[in-house]
Amino acid sequence: MKAKLESLVASLQTATSLEHLQAATEQLCDILKVRHVVYHWVNSDGERFGAGTYSDAWVDRYLEKDYLRMDPVIFGCFQRFTPVIWKDLDWSSRAAAAMFRDALAHGLGNQGYTIPIRGPNGQFALFTVNDERDDDSWRAFVEAHARDLMIIAHEFNKKALEFERDGEGSPPPALSPRELTAMTCIAKGMSRAQASEEMGISEHTLRVYIESARHKLGALNTTHAVARALSEGIILV
Repeated sequence: MKAKLESLVASLQTATSLEHLQAATEQLCDILKVRHVVYHWVNSDGERFGAGTYSDAWVDRYLEKDYLRMDPVIFGCFQRFTPVIWKDLDWSSRAAAAMFRDALAHGLGNQGYTIPIRGPNGQFALFTVNDERDDDSWRAFVEAHARDLMIIAHEFNKKALEFERDGEGSPPPALSPRELTAMTCIAKGMSRAQASEEMGISEHTLRVYIESARHKLGALNTTHAVARALSEGIILV
């Protein structure tokens, strides 16, 4: 496992796109034998980006229910600089308990470990590992892997900051063929399911292409990204 983790760190150091970060989260799940790995960050302009293995259904549900306003993990990590095991947070409110039940119903495990990371100019990030285990087993897992997870989390963050710096003061780079196709499908009014079927990829991978295109275009959301791509002639419908 040590060699695999070192190889993952090396691949992160040479990553050139959000797709590479996405692939790294999937690889880390396989290496650690956990359900989910997620890296989520807010850049200095307040724009949110993410790479991870949560299902599209859960991501959409989280946004629909506006769980960001009540998530104990978010609030807990804003108030600290050290990693936290989810069960050490306050889940006593009815809203938090309901969110947790909803998360379980959408495929998340009952255990989580999140590392908060702060960067320059207000950049904030969370690196999370999630699985289904009993309490003792999870604490043993965290104790065994805490150092490696901290190193990996900061490698993710270093790369995210690099992507942000590369985008400052210059026009948006051209979209890749896959990003163009994904944005074109969305612009045509296709659902994510229809677009992923059209492209022969999973909805999860489709979301990575859309997020990558949105980041390059400097858009606030997918609708804004489509509008900007159309207005600048990057895609044609």
